[in-house]
Amino acid sequence: MRKPTLALTMFLLISFFAAAQAPKTAYYPVPVAAAREPNPVKTTPESIAEGKKIYGYDCAQCHGALGDGKTDVAKDLKIPDFTDPAALKERTDGALFYILKNGHDDMPREGDRVKPGQLWDLVNYVRSLAKKQPPAEPKPAN
Repeated sequence: MRKPTLALTMFLLISFFAAAQAPKTAYYPVPVAAAREPNPVKTTPESIAEGKKIYGYDCAQCHGALGDGKTDVAKDLKIPDFTDPAALKERTDGALFYILKNGHDDMPREGDRVKPGQLWDLVNYVRSLAKKQPPAEPKPAN
């Protein structure tokens, strides 16, 4: 009778420690089809306002109210500065949508907590956080 109990105890201990080592959020590279998904929601003041609401509830605590990633929560996390236009330059709207829906590293997934249209609004809002680059100075004529 002791061997099954010992075996069960060992199994439970191994399972516990294996679960403790698992990543918090499963993240996989964005599939090509998802990255190519066009944003069906036009970037309007209304869309940006809706995205800002969701951002305030779910994103600002880590990414910051301004999107700069300078928060106490984010000290030890690698969070992009959304106010820098280069931060999302390589990401399509479809890739951002996928990341928001499925999570990324320590960032939890939105999943089905919000409707797809709201996620697209959030994509539009995050894009709006990038500071506009000043126009290049004209070169003097020689």
